[in-house]
Amino acid sequence: MKKAILATKIGMTQIFKEDGTLVPVTVLEAGPCVVTQVKTIENDGYEAVQVGFGEAKERITTKSGSGKKEVAHRHGVGKAMQGHFKKAGAPVRKFVQEFKFENASEYELGGEIKADIFAEGDKIDVTAVTKGKGFQGAIKRHGQHRGPMGHGSKFHRHQGSNGSSSDPSRVFKGKGMPGHMGSVQVTIKNLEVVKVDAEKNLILVKGAVPGPKKGLITIKETTKAEA
Repeated sequence: MKKAILATKIGMTQIFKEDGTLVPVTVLEAGPCVVTQVKTIENDGYEAVQVGFGEAKERITTKSGSGKKEVAHRHGVGKAMQGHFKKAGAPVRKFVQEFKFENASEYELGGEIKADIFAEGDKIDVTAVTKGKGFQGAIKRHGQHRGPMGHGSKFHRHQGSNGSSSDPSRVFKGKGMPGHMGSVQVTIKNLEVVKVDAEKNLILVKGAVPGPKKGLITIKETTKAEA
């Protein structure tokens, strides 16, 4: 992997290309990400770049492992977060994540990764946690059909037969039933970067991107081979 960055989702809009084509796009605020640690084979056994993203309040970020109030980091590196950022010469950040760059040794502590790491026409993979929809029935959760709505049917929005009496006398694994929907990590592959605004730290991606507004998005160069 050569290129990656963290971003937040702003929302969707549409733009016109030079040939007049209308393109629906998702606007992502990408970076700037600060390099908080450079991992090497000598010290860590592998090469990687750790980056921080998003503003965070220093007063609620842990100073040491002494049991003081901690901030929940999605990809945290331990308890003593203030010291970790201070060592890198970087301000406190809300999110911390590692990227295994092929050229990891070229990065320096405190350096920045900005939106211009990507360019128009690049193909990317986008990872995010989808919107949580709470407890939902089988129709909404799995797209099942409802039963007759007549007064005597006794079957309207139920998920169907569960056990079939004496045989097989059990519910098969994987049966579509009501339950918690959404709030899972999803990766959409091979999306196209339509436009990059380096000054405003914006990346416009063709189509939809999973997750709610202001949600954390991980953007990487695609691993999907072109057909």
